[in-house]
Amino acid sequence: MHDMTTVILINRAGMGETDPALQQKLLATYLRLLNENNSLPAAICVYTEGVKLVVHGSPVLAELQALEARGVHVISCLTCLDYYGLTEQLAVGVIGGMPDIIAAQWGAQKVITL
Repeated sequence: MHDMTTVILINRAGMGETDPALQQKLLATYLRLLNENNSLPAAICVYTEGVKLVVHGSPVLAELQALEARGVHVISCLTCLDYYGLTEQLAVGVIGGMPDIIAAQWGAQKVITL
């Protein structure tokens, strides 16, 4: 079931304050469980280091692609992709700008930052 009132923000290349491998494992589990439990947000907005997760070779790419296939909008910050030289490697979602992220946040009743 889509929760059209929830937006998830990902601004890191993982979840939590720990070893990067564990951060990525935790995020992969979180995203997989969203899909399995039908807890689908309206959008996932990705910015700063989080954009490293929406490109080819990402450890959570399959989970993000599965969510996108079920209608979750995945929006990545163009400025951040450009900063890390990743714009051409985008593998899931769309490239947006800060106005798109702001619009998603303002349209949401609940915003979750991971």
